[in-house]
Amino acid sequence: MSHTFTLDGKTIPFEDGQTIIQAASKAGVFIPHLCYHPEFKPHGSCKLCTVKVNGRQTASCTMRASAGMVVENNTEELNAERRALTQMLFVEGNHFCPSCETSGNCQLQATAYHLGMMSPHYDHFFPSRPVDASHPEVLLDFNRCILCSLCVRASRDVDGKNVFALSGRGIKTHLIVNARSGNLADTNFTLKDKAAQVCPVGVILVKRNGFAVPIGERRYDNVPIGDSLETATEGR
Repeated sequence: MSHTFTLDGKTIPFEDGQTIIQAASKAGVFIPHLCYHPEFKPHGSCKLCTVKVNGRQTASCTMRASAGMVVENNTEELNAERRALTQMLFVEGNHFCPSCETSGNCQLQATAYHLGMMSPHYDHFFPSRPVDASHPEVLLDFNRCILCSLCVRASRDVDGKNVFALSGRGIKTHLIVNARSGNLADTNFTLKDKAAQVCPVGVILVKRNGFAVPIGERRYDNVPIGDSLETATEGR
């Protein structure tokens, strides 16, 4: 059964059980996010998709839509908070966009542009993180991990392999490979795995493929993040 709610003054239809971000995406309205993926159970960890519902903040990926609710998304207050969260993600890892082979395909980078982030603002942590080149087809660059857990959920819930996990607590939380050696080569990970396809940044990299698509012709180079939703909806 279809109902509606209001999002930034626009009437959004939804089906029973849909979350705010699901209904918004279907209607062509972009809500910034990093840890959300339409194929996985919502995680609600990055907080980038936070909206105001009837004046109170909540994660749009976990909040189920209800008839008559009034939702605010694209406001200066919310975007300022999202921008601060994005700036924190940049300084907590080692994100150097000009030298990253995922530049132009990176959801974090594209979101920063969308939010008008012009500088990292905070002091860089410059953490010392490893690079795992043990696998014949994939290189893992942990420097860029934003702890979205998408690879963890994909490997566990879709691939049934549990190749990845998050270890530690608080600021010491980090991504690990579930192998006695800690090396990806000592797992049954393959390029066909869902986990190989979901990283929103540049952690899981296919070897010998980095610049197959030239800079300037990549996913977000010509179509900024969020615009593809609106274009798809307009074409219906």
